[in-house]
Amino acid sequence: MIKSQSKDTHLILGIDAFNIRGGGGVTHLTEILRASSPTEYGFKKVILWGGHAILKGVDDQEWLKKVYIPMLDRGFVSRIFWHRFLSSKAAQNANCDVILCPGGTCLSGFSPSVTMSRNMLPFEWRELRRFGMSVMTLKLLLLRLSQISSFKKANGLIFLTRYAFSSISNQINLENKSIAIIPHGISKKFFHIYKTPSKSEFSLEYPCKILYVSTISPYKHQCIVAEAVAMLKKEGYPLQIDFIGSSDIGTKKINNTIKRLDSSGEFIKYHGPVPYELLQGYYERADVGIFASSCENMPNILLENMAAGLPIACSKMGPMPSILGEAGEYFDPLKYDDIAKSLRKLINSPNLRNKYAKLANKTANEYSWEKCANQTFDFLLKISKVNSN
Repeated sequence: MIKSQSKDTHLILGIDAFNIRGGGGVTHLTEILRASSPTEYGFKKVILWGGHAILKGVDDQEWLKKVYIPMLDRGFVSRIFWHRFLSSKAAQNANCDVILCPGGTCLSGFSPSVTMSRNMLPFEWRELRRFGMSVMTLKLLLLRLSQISSFKKANGLIFLTRYAFSSISNQINLENKSIAIIPHGISKKFFHIYKTPSKSEFSLEYPCKILYVSTISPYKHQCIVAEAVAMLKKEGYPLQIDFIGSSDIGTKKINNTIKRLDSSGEFIKYHGPVPYELLQGYYERADVGIFASSCENMPNILLENMAAGLPIACSKMGPMPSILGEAGEYFDPLKYDDIAKSLRKLINSPNLRNKYAKLANKTANEYSWEKCANQTFDFLLKISKVNSN
């Protein structure tokens, strides 16, 4: 990574976290600020505007000024009002040289600005239609409009994967934009050595423990996964699956599916959301990881499975094959029998599980928050320099 040629530290970066309230957005911002050394890129100060949750989660740093904005702890209208009409003035008053809007929407009018593509749902019609005539569909359509406008106005754009860049650039003309492809990192706490049990250890007393971590949503296909697990259970396989994820539009459906397939809760369990700091324990206790999403930008959950050294059954849609590579069994997430086929193959072969576990863990080492932070600040420096000339 090429750092600032000058040792002078004089630039000021503003980060407008008006729409960062939870999930991957909070993780990303928290981790890159923890791993970064902005002074090495010429930034003497970083100013973070946000609500209580994001400011509380971000570590204190000598170069970081956290500014609490009460409006950002209110509803959508208050948050967008702050961003659209007040954030630019705040950045000007703070003498910012560049601002980063990590949530994907950047409509303040401040220049130079950098934003990120974080959500593929607004740009994939097949996936958007899964939400039917709902408030969520309307929200995603509005998000599509705001992000198209943001991507056109921003001076720099960060994409998490080449898949996302290719897909969105086919819909929006980005020829004259400064583009960077900067993958997320993965926390080192998720890395551990996986010890594959022999096939004989999978029994009624020691069933194969399958783990699926993801928000309960139509495009995550938890219900189809549950059908696949139930199919294998009927075939006599000793197994159980733990679903972990925050409640969303698909929660009622997965609860009804579990009740129909396993009313006693013997082998299908939905635990609801689990705090980020406690997820590591679930990964360590699992034998197989599964990821069945059909729409992703860059799935942190898949990276966590890889870092944990789990043999993974994975969706073949979206960017997943480019991230997992040859370290897993792929399936069509819309077909429960195809999912069952992948799981069956992993359960039946301890050698295959061991091979995939080691390869996935090795591949995960390519993703680090330090690398993500360095590439991000290098790009922000580039944008600030280009637009100061």
